[in-house]
Formats: sequence, structure tokens, C-alpha cells
Amino acid sequence: MSKKNKNIQKPSKEFIFQKRNYTFLFIGLGFIALGFILMSGGGSDDPNVFNPDIYNFRRIRLAPTLVLIGLGIQVYAILLNPNKRNK
Repeated sequence: MSKKNKNIQKPSKEFIFQKRNYTFLFIGLGFIALGFILMSGGGSDDPNVFNPDIYNFRRIRLAPTLVLIGLGIQVYAILLNPNKRNK
């Protein structure tokens, strides 16, 4: 029997996204992490003492806004098509 040359193509390893997508993904992760860091703290060690610091602007408005902006950046990074060229 003769040996047949089989041209077996190995699947090329390509990333799903390109560099620009990953850049926006990491920026979005940074916003989300910063939002959760700003949201932390403000508690009290003694359960009988109320600390009104948990209701300040940073924890109620700023931190959740940063988390939502980060999630929006994540969606944009996923939907971004870097191959599209504007003329």
C-alpha cells in the first residue's frame, strides 16, 4: 500500500479579541475595582454605635457610578470591532 500525504492543518491559535479590545477590558476592570474599593469601609466595630459615615457621597453616589461606568466600558470593549476602518 502506498502512503498518502495527508495535509493536516493544525488549527491556528488566534485570540478572540485584539489589543484594543483588551485595553478597554482592562480599563473597565480598573473602574469596577476602583468603585468597589471606594465602596468599602465605613462600618463600626461596636454594633451598638451607629456610624453615619456609611451614607456619605463617596459610598452612595460615586462608587456605584464608577462600577456602572466600568460595566459600560466592558460592554463597549466586547462589541468593539477594531478591524472596521472609517473612511
